[in-house]
Amino acid sequence: MRDHGLVFDLSGKVVVITGGGRGIGRGITRAMAKAGANVVVAAREVQPLLDAVAEARGLGVEALHVPTDITRPSEIGALVARTLEVFGGIDCWVNNAGSATTDDIGPLIDLTEKQWDVVVDLNLKWTFFAAQAAARAMTRGGSIINISSRSGSQPNPMTGHYGAAKAGVENLTATMAVEWGHMGIRVNAVAPGVVVTENSVVLDRPSRRRRQLETIPLRRLGTVDDIGALCVYLASDEASWVTGEVIQVHGGSRIPIGLLSYLYHVNERLGWNDL
Repeated sequence: MRDHGLVFDLSGKVVVITGGGRGIGRGITRAMAKAGANVVVAAREVQPLLDAVAEARGLGVEALHVPTDITRPSEIGALVARTLEVFGGIDCWVNNAGSATTDDIGPLIDLTEKQWDVVVDLNLKWTFFAAQAAARAMTRGGSIINISSRSGSQPNPMTGHYGAAKAGVENLTATMAVEWGHMGIRVNAVAPGVVVTENSVVLDRPSRRRRQLETIPLRRLGTVDDIGALCVYLASDEASWVTGEVIQVHGGSRIPIGLLSYLYHVNERLGWNDL
C-alpha cells in the first residue's frame, strides 16, 4: 500500500504524457507511475505505448495507451476525450512529443521551407495546441509541463530551427503561466541537456561522448530518470507555487557542445586546427 505521507506522492492524479513510449517520454511515464499517478501514454507508434503501459501497470497504477499524432487536431481532441472518459479529469499534461530527425539537420544557409515547417510545427505549433487542449480540460486546475531543450537558450548549429522552436516553447510557457494562472493551472518547462536514450546513436562514438563529458561538471551524461524525477516534482502539490519557470537539467554544463563541435569542423576546413 502506498504511503500517502510521502513527498511527491501523485496517488489519484491523472497524467497524460505525449511521446510517452520511448526515450525521455518513457522515463517520465515510469517516474509518474512510480509516484502513484495513473498514466495516459500517447504517441504515433503503438508497440512502444503497449510496452510503457505494461510497465506502468506493473508498478501498481492504472494505465491507458492512446495512439496519437499531435500534428492532427482531431487526434489531440480524441486523446483528451478518451482520458476524460476513462479517468474523469486531467491533473497533469506533459508535452514531450517533439524531435528533429537526421533529414532535418543542416546549416541555416541551406535550410528549406519544408525542413523549417516540419520541425517548427511539431516542436512549437502543436506543442502549443496540445497545451491549449489540456488547459481547456483542466476544470479543476492542474500542471502542464513542456519539454524544451538546452538548445532553446543556446546557439544550436545545424539544427537552428529546432533551437528556435524550443525558444518559442519557453516563451509560450511563461505566457501560458500568466494567462492560465487564475484557472489554477501551472505551466513550466524542463530543458534537458544531453540525455542518453535508445536513439542516441551519435553518442556511440567515443570521441563525441568524451567531448560531451568534458563539458559536464558532474562527469556523466543525463538519463531519462533524471528528467522524470523533475517532472514528478512539477506535477506534485509540493510545486503548487512554481509556475512560468524553465528548469534546465544538464549536470552543470554551461558550454553548448553543438557549438564547440561545429566550430571544430569549421576550423578543420580552414586549417586552423593545425596551427
